[in-house]
Amino acid sequence: MFKRLMFVFVIALTTVSCQFTETMVLNEDGSGRISISMDMKEMMAFGDMMDDSTKVKVDTIISMKDFLTEKQDSISTLSKAEQERLKKIEKFSFHTFMDPETNEMYFDVFIDFKNIEEADELMNAFEGSGDFMQGMGSDTTVENDPSSGGMVAVKFKFKNGKFTRDAYIKDKAKHQVQMDSLKNGESFMGGMIYKLKYTFPRKIVKSSVDDARYSMDGRTIEIQRTFLEYLRDPDVLDLEIELEN
Repeated sequence: MFKRLMFVFVIALTTVSCQFTETMVLNEDGSGRISISMDMKEMMAFGDMMDDSTKVKVDTIISMKDFLTEKQDSISTLSKAEQERLKKIEKFSFHTFMDPETNEMYFDVFIDFKNIEEADELMNAFEGSGDFMQGMGSDTTVENDPSSGGMVAVKFKFKNGKFTRDAYIKDKAKHQVQMDSLKNGESFMGGMIYKLKYTFPRKIVKSSVDDARYSMDGRTIEIQRTFLEYLRDPDVLDLEIELEN
């Protein structure tokens, strides 16, 4: 069942538009939860891609740590590089929800962190994945060093009521190769959206983003860009926030 759902997920990324939402709930002490969810309602319209085993309601959470423990014998046969990549996502949990009756379908990967620096782990593992970029239908191969975290990295800071999200390109030459390899996929990627939704422990009094949306209590900010914009220039989702005293 799990393998079938993953197949459907990969097909969705390469055939229909979806929305990525990066969500963070930050506590006063710097702890919290960060997640990346993929809303793929449009995938449900492609019912002929799904066999009977994937046309049932699914709502499951998988702990990567438990999964790695269960599969440790098989994992031990992998290369050292592959084992290192799996080790990096040990703290992650994966939530899968699918309901054919309501046409809802989304995947969610999240991590609970004790300090803001730990949130970097999720972002750098997700955004730095060369395999994710190459999976968009490209014939171009970009070497991805498991220890490098990929071409793009994200750095978070939270101190004295000030928060920053800084995304940056680690290797401009390799990043350009990736962008060139995605040109053939721009048509189906054009409808993809990447959104930030961050909730803070206090009201936001200052933001670096002019077109952001805010919740009624002023504690949550939402920013949206096209996925292609973000891939080409990660700075479009950089963020600086100042909270009330």
